[in-house]
Amino acid sequence: MLKKRKSLWWLLGPVVLYLLALPLYNRIEPVVLGLPFFMFWTLIATLLTPACIWLAARKDPLWRSDRQRTRGDDE
Repeated sequence: MLKKRKSLWWLLGPVVLYLLALPLYNRIEPVVLGLPFFMFWTLIATLLTPACIWLAARKDPLWRSDRQRTRGDDE
């Protein structure tokens, strides 16, 4: 069952983004857009999280079939 749901790997994206930021936590330099790099990285990771979740749901065959079944019942 999980072999058909490869799109769920997108859900690891936010976890990896936040974990990659940990070694950079105790730094102020470099400054990006007026923010310390860690804060900038956290902001980017937070903004990318919904995109990763959307991609995982959009490509998931179970989600797609459930959505089509729901749309079919409404009509």
